[in-house]
Amino acid sequence: MMRPELRLSSSAFRANVEAVRSRVAPSALMLVLKDDAYGHGLSWAVETAVEAGIGWFGSYDIRSGIATRRVAGGDVRIFAWATSSDEEIDDALLQDIDLGVGTIDYLRRIVSRAEALGARARVHLKIDTGLHRNGVLPEDWESAVAEARRAERSGLLVLDGVWSHIAEASDADDDIAQAAFLDAVRIVGESGPMPDALHLTASAASWWRPELRGNVSRIGAFCYGIRSADGPEIEGVRPVATLVAEVTEIADGDATIDMGSFDGLPSTLSGAHVGTPDGARVLRSIGPTTSVVHGWPGARIGDEVALFGPGDRGETSATTLAERIDTVGEEILTRLTPRVRRVVVD
Repeated sequence: MMRPELRLSSSAFRANVEAVRSRVAPSALMLVLKDDAYGHGLSWAVETAVEAGIGWFGSYDIRSGIATRRVAGGDVRIFAWATSSDEEIDDALLQDIDLGVGTIDYLRRIVSRAEALGARARVHLKIDTGLHRNGVLPEDWESAVAEARRAERSGLLVLDGVWSHIAEASDADDDIAQAAFLDAVRIVGESGPMPDALHLTASAASWWRPELRGNVSRIGAFCYGIRSADGPEIEGVRPVATLVAEVTEIADGDATIDMGSFDGLPSTLSGAHVGTPDGARVLRSIGPTTSVVHGWPGARIGDEVALFGPGDRGETSATTLAERIDTVGEEILTRLTPRVRRVVVD
């Protein structure tokens, strides 16, 4: 009996990466890898992206950044923005990981660790443009920049980036955030050399608001074929993962498949449409270890059912499933248990 499989298409991933890269050019694509590459597997995502020519990775935390460095080697830039322990900072400095810095306290700790190790940190200072998700407040920005420049003159730091998050709540709010960001960039430029990396936008804003992009765009979900919740389909982008389970029993015209809530399939997805050899069918119920699908003519034990994927068998995407339970597409992927094997199919 086949275990459930998450089948990964490297060709679809490369095509998505190229579509996104072309869309945001001349801004450089930073491929975001948070949550184990949105549940797809970090090693596979990094290997495939390096083959596609990606030179920037956003790892979120330092631990993932180290894993990315191990796979990608030394020729790529890796950006980790989660505030971390001193031990993790040491690891980042030794592995040449760019650090996102949103507080003066964290800046000071990085400078202290760089001095202790005889290393030079590469830092991207974050300005709070109104989202209040970490970031130096505008009234403290000049002080933070001055402190970073002092460390830079001492050889302990390179101020190599300015960045922020935006709310993407409305165009007007995002315009205000951009104005705050550009003012922060101006202050940095007046204090010394302009940093190499200026990045404000993530997936949705990078795609639809080109005027907000800096010279780097942080994009994760779209590269994996995961659209924004309640957002439109993304032209030229399709899901790279298909979740497949096998039919183990035929009874009363219905098919039982070898996957349930204990495997990470939310029981609240009952009633969703899944893909079968005869097209879309309703997922009638989800039990702990098995689920029941409305049958189809000629259904047999061993047939495969696609719980989500690009739609080749009538299945919906992970994002469409997630919208049924008011969550996001990557949440469906990241909750899959180790019993679901990841298999690269091309």
